[in-house]
Amino acid sequence: EATSYDVPQELFTYWNTVATARETYRAKVEYYFSGDTSSMASDEVVAIIDRWLAQIDLGMSRAIKFGSQGDGDDGTSGIPPSYFHYIITQWERNGKSNDVGLPHVNALAMQVGRFPLFLEGPTRYLKTVIDDKAAVSTMYQKVKKSGLRDEALKMYYVSASLKGQSYDMGRMMAFTPGWLENQSIWMHMSYKYYLELLRGKLYVEFFDEMRGGGMLPFMDPVKYGRSLMECSSFLASSAFSDPSYHGRGFSARLSGSTAEFLSMWKLIFIGQNPYFIDENDGTLKMHLKPAIPAWMFEDDGENAADPTYDEDGYKTVSFKLFAHIPVTYHNSKGSDLFGIAPDKYKVTMADGEVHNVQGSVIPTNLAVAIRKLYSVQSIDAYF
Repeated sequence: EATSYDVPQELFTYWNTVATARETYRAKVEYYFSGDTSSMASDEVVAIIDRWLAQIDLGMSRAIKFGSQGDGDDGTSGIPPSYFHYIITQWERNGKSNDVGLPHVNALAMQVGRFPLFLEGPTRYLKTVIDDKAAVSTMYQKVKKSGLRDEALKMYYVSASLKGQSYDMGRMMAFTPGWLENQSIWMHMSYKYYLELLRGKLYVEFFDEMRGGGMLPFMDPVKYGRSLMECSSFLASSAFSDPSYHGRGFSARLSGSTAEFLSMWKLIFIGQNPYFIDENDGTLKMHLKPAIPAWMFEDDGENAADPTYDEDGYKTVSFKLFAHIPVTYHNSKGSDLFGIAPDKYKVTMADGEVHNVQGSVIPTNLAVAIRKLYSVQSIDAYF
């Protein structure tokens, strides 16, 4: 079935009604709020939210059907687009005008216009399928083969090529390709994408991207041009006209990249939900389910640190939980520890008392003590 880019009348009416309500509301609260409140029944609120969610789902499905359009992009990639523009095809004058006398009109019909791909689209889409590993993997492969991939740097552009786009698209068109908002590498946006791969349990792909140079500290330090411990706002991509700048970081900052990296760190060393409510007895419990590759225990790389061992000769990795409690993972299997819980724990208290826990779950009394920090000296987890 051919895709029509004309907005159906019922969807145009929905947009017009919602937009009018929003504009009316903004006009009323431009200077002050009345402070008046009203109550709504919970079932009424649920019904409203359900309708909103239905509209969001409809919009997502239509967006994917429309696809993107740009230089070398015919819209068949299957990657969710990020942005659209709208062309007013029918209108009527409403008798008003702007400050220079140009007439105002009311839109009566419009048509969808498409833009090139942006990394934000698939990144947000992954949040909606995060529990479907196959769907996450499929989207990852599509993005990797698309115009969003900077194959030379093994990274991802913030946008595909914007060649041929109108300046009406916005300020990104003011920059040369590969720089700032035009087809550069936005570290923050890339890290958001990598985080969703990790949340979606694409462990191998995530760490391949990391060690392939997509994330600090595995970037080429000569190309990056600054400390590998320092995030940047953006990197000049291979689309930039001067090859000597490719991969160089600009505008070093504690940006969103740092926050995304901390989220990745948590998933790697702790897991998604260390605390949970036991469905059987309703009590608080705890478990650690890291996502640590075998090479973090021992790496044969030229500049790799020597591995550490426990008293039984098993390789270990350590970190601090809540920036306070040393946790040591003992890897008797010598394999990747991807999303699996330990076979047992040893929890050592500040007074020297030792609690040996068999199984993958830490009981309530110890879980609470660990969360309170001060009475726990260390945790050892054995795999």
